[in-house]
Amino acid sequence: MGLRTAVSALALAAAVAAAAALAAPTAARSAEPVAVSEKPVAGGFALIAGGKPARVEADVTDWPGVLRAAQGLRGDLSKLSGGAQPAKDAPVVIVGTLGRSAQIDALVAAGKLDVSALRGRWEGFIQQVVDNPRPGVARALVIVGADKRGTIFGAYDLSERAGVSPWTWWADVPVPMRRDLVVAPGANLQAPKVKYRGIFLNDENPALYGWANATFGGFNHAFYERVYELVLRLKGDYLWPAMWGKALYDDDPLNAVLADEMGVVIGTSHHEPMMRAHVEWERYGQGPWDYAKNPEPLRRFWREGIARMGANESLVTVGMRGDGDEPMTQGTATKLLETIVADQRAIIGEVTGKDPSATPQVWALYKEVQDYYDAGMRVPGDVTLLFADDNWGNIRRLPKLGETRPGGYGVYYHFDYVGGPRNYKWLNTNQIERTWEQMKRADDHGADRLWIVNVGDLKPMELPTEFFLDLAWDPGAMPVEKLSTYTRDWASAQFGPEHAAEIAALLDGYTRLNARRKPELIDEATFSLVNFREAERVEAEWADLERRAEALRKALPKAQDDAFFQLVWFPIMASANHTRLYVATGRNRLFAAQGRAAAGAEADRVRALFARDAELTRQFHEDLAGGKWRHMMSQTHIGYTGWQQPETNVLPKLAAAPSGEGFGVAVEGREAALGEGGADLPVLHRWGAQSRWIDVFERGAVRSDFAVESGAAWLKTALRPSGGDTRVEVSVDWARAPKGRSRTPIRIVGDGREVVVTAVVDNPVRKPAKGAFIEAGGPLAIEAQHHARATVADGVGWTTIPNLGRTLSGVAAYPTTAAPSAPGKGAMLEYLVDFEAAGPVDLTVLVSPGLDVTGGTGPRFAVSIDDAPPVVVNTIPDPSEKAWDKAVADNIRSLTASLNVPSAGAHRVRLWRVDPGVVFQRLVISRGPVPGSYLGPVEGMKGR
Repeated sequence: MGLRTAVSALALAAAVAAAAALAAPTAARSAEPVAVSEKPVAGGFALIAGGKPARVEADVTDWPGVLRAAQGLRGDLSKLSGGAQPAKDAPVVIVGTLGRSAQIDALVAAGKLDVSALRGRWEGFIQQVVDNPRPGVARALVIVGADKRGTIFGAYDLSERAGVSPWTWWADVPVPMRRDLVVAPGANLQAPKVKYRGIFLNDENPALYGWANATFGGFNHAFYERVYELVLRLKGDYLWPAMWGKALYDDDPLNAVLADEMGVVIGTSHHEPMMRAHVEWERYGQGPWDYAKNPEPLRRFWREGIARMGANESLVTVGMRGDGDEPMTQGTATKLLETIVADQRAIIGEVTGKDPSATPQVWALYKEVQDYYDAGMRVPGDVTLLFADDNWGNIRRLPKLGETRPGGYGVYYHFDYVGGPRNYKWLNTNQIERTWEQMKRADDHGADRLWIVNVGDLKPMELPTEFFLDLAWDPGAMPVEKLSTYTRDWASAQFGPEHAAEIAALLDGYTRLNARRKPELIDEATFSLVNFREAERVEAEWADLERRAEALRKALPKAQDDAFFQLVWFPIMASANHTRLYVATGRNRLFAAQGRAAAGAEADRVRALFARDAELTRQFHEDLAGGKWRHMMSQTHIGYTGWQQPETNVLPKLAAAPSGEGFGVAVEGREAALGEGGADLPVLHRWGAQSRWIDVFERGAVRSDFAVESGAAWLKTALRPSGGDTRVEVSVDWARAPKGRSRTPIRIVGDGREVVVTAVVDNPVRKPAKGAFIEAGGPLAIEAQHHARATVADGVGWTTIPNLGRTLSGVAAYPTTAAPSAPGKGAMLEYLVDFEAAGPVDLTVLVSPGLDVTGGTGPRFAVSIDDAPPVVVNTIPDPSEKAWDKAVADNIRSLTASLNVPSAGAHRVRLWRVDPGVVFQRLVISRGPVPGSYLGPVEGMKGR
């Protein structure tokens, strides 16, 4: 796994203990899996002793990729030792593949290495301390692979657990110094659950494109050598290469040769069949990309692709989409596509001289291609069916439970996307918890032949990329309990344990805020400026992350600054600045409409924040790592007006500051400034909102004199400066306030005029029920995690997925493989609510925007109050593209049911499990329209 560092290895090794105990050689079944520690271990092997590394040996007869990995291990041990080289009598690490290494085969023949549990294990390896491996050597650490990549993974796994991050080159993570490192005795057997695990470099212009050209002269073998090594160090084995105007085979013939040598399986993307890049048809094709009209040139084109592939280990994409990653036809031309696949397989057989089934193939059911599958189209059983998400992290379809095929099933997932409702390419917006929830379900349904993820430019997707490949290696080793520690362990692997918890909180924090709504989708209207203090709360969240990131950057060693800058500091600073820019744009326009002179100051602020964005990008390109990453942050992200990116970042359109005189008044809950008639403030409630605000603002450059007068001694007003204006905070002394509901005026007097704002105050006589969420004069929000009771039914229970979603967490029923439940009969979440009065209420349930992987109309749940009959709710009531656009843009589905409260006081609001796959995030109870905002009300109070 990707996080076994020297410091944390002893604890983390327990994650594979059960599997190793079952599968390890007989002599080692009672031993702990091999762990690496700086502290002495009885019977351990000295990987580094007194600053001197062990020797690494590999037979020249082994695979070239194994020899490369062995050399990589040598280099890593030298770096860990501060550049030291092994002594002639240093302990020996023997690296080799079964059947390719004479040393390994001799140990097996002599009975010193039991590989019975390893043979035939795809990409499996054992790391084991062996006594007396050969004359003159008392002890050796043996790394043996069942095949080429098994050995490679075994070598790189040891490097990582010794302290060398896979991101040492790609994120400038420094290699720590180790004077002593000891490998514990025992055997560590690992093998992947998912056969093919890879990444897709995509949407790579302008960022990756500009950087690769400046650094390597293009997408050539020097560039791909770095990519291949990273994939292997992350225990991946598969790659879809960059394809925007690029062709791996054609751009540099050494690209494919090197991939095969190093051990990376090459494929082509979902719309590039038969090992040909899409751009190659533009370069060499004849006629239209249309099999119905132009079959022979296409067959010739594909034949050349298979011939060029030769013996290189590959996974051939079959099928066909239209030119430019578009649908092939207007309708579902099933017969045509079946003919295409049959002809492609015939070509594969003719060129290879083998049965087509001997060449691994994949049919990607991407976008409209899934319609062919749903319409009944099938391909031969040896072809892997690659299901896809909706480009926004929601898997569209999975195999039916128990359904198998020789070629198996896989999933194509996205961390980056170009398309509707809007591109998202700039920064990481992917919560690992969401990836876990979706991909765990894929594994539960048997989609374990191929997992590939679109990582865009690769940077800055370091954390989710490693998580995805770690999860693919062994989904069962990643239970939900590990999600809360994964980021901390990842941070420890990059920066050491001292600040790992703090860094993890920053990483989890910024991805949660960015996942609420992709930065490209944020605009001046996203966060409310008048309701629930939403914009202020969002700005405060980002400001807190900025403050903590800045403090940590100063506290970390200088050697770690480049890594911290790109992995933590920059994404926080850039995202915070971006959000703040659009909030300021919103204030500029709102203030101008209200007649506030402060609209001009907000315009100046927007311009400064726009310049700050450019300066942050300049720092990334010029100051970071001596300019190593120039162009890598050149993706535009300000000024979207449609789904496609702007050519350059565009300063938002700003409103001119009005010119007037005197003061004006604006209040919470209203966008328009108040006229002479005044207005009511939203309710102040003993068990709800404890303060409300009034803004007294200037209409011109001359300061106004005014006074604020409260109509009651128990109604308190406090004045504070607010961007050149004055904010009046209104609160209540509840011990002195009259019982019941009252209306009390607040007068703003000056300049010969008076504006009256009425405070509506509710101080109930009745004490709310203990432990119940209290309805308090407005909408009541409850986080799904904060249930009073969670029941189990028919083996189905509830799991809280930490950090998932927009506000706190997600709650889902598991196992998702269980059959649907009858409404009111399944597992249940119960919330105790103290209602103000009897009568109808709206219950809005906010769920993650998942899809029905069975192809049905939408996963369902049910709601009820007390023992009333449950009301069934479909999570996808509107299957239109417009509704989907909103759901993925908002990263939530809001579903409302009408219920009846039988009486005032405490009642039980219940969420019932009906179908699998529903992830609950929040509940909102209201008796009318909820004031507009993006995130909704803050969570309500509980009775004490």
